[in-house]
Amino acid sequence: MMIVLWLVFAVFIGSSARNYPVFILPTLLVWRYFTVSTTSALWSVIGNSSLVTRVYFPRWLLVLSSNLANLLGSSLEFAVLFPLLILLGMKVQWTILLVPVLLAVEFILIMGISLLISPLNVRYRDMAQVWDITLQVGFYFSPILFDVTVIPQRYVPVFFLNPLAGLLVAIRQILYYNSLPSSTYLLLTAIAGGVLLLAGSLVFRQFEPRLAEEV
Repeated sequence: MMIVLWLVFAVFIGSSARNYPVFILPTLLVWRYFTVSTTSALWSVIGNSSLVTRVYFPRWLLVLSSNLANLLGSSLEFAVLFPLLILLGMKVQWTILLVPVLLAVEFILIMGISLLISPLNVRYRDMAQVWDITLQVGFYFSPILFDVTVIPQRYVPVFFLNPLAGLLVAIRQILYYNSLPSSTYLLLTAIAGGVLLLAGSLVFRQFEPRLAEEV
């Protein structure tokens, strides 16, 4: 995906971003972690239907185990990414130590969304198609292919209604611009993650008693 995007935006269109692989790869991994985790969690209950219908246990553990597995996978991807970025010309500074903090914030955000969509997918089987479209649209409305500075100032507040936008901006500030991420962006993302985690917990608890029957 990085090669295709590099060809389209850096070669054919002519992106002004220097060292485009370093510009785009970190944000691609953050986005990949989000999409893979939420999509996996979407099917975590249905995919374990035989277990859900036979044994009683807190069903949210299925969502948690799915997300923890993807957190491990994403951490390994970043571990492989760092040497590659260094070879591509990234400057290593102490701010790189903040990357695990960003992943932890993203995990909370993912967990909240997962708890919202996984029971809905049991009740409404079209939820998978809806979420797939949401992710496709979200990709192009997230600062992955472009920098947040190109957005007109009057649209910035609307743009950051996307809870993942703050994390994408932060990872680029750390690994591409070698600077501290904006505390405002991170705070907004952390608040959104906390709100979504609370909302997801309430929704999941509401649906949980009938999951064994509906799965």
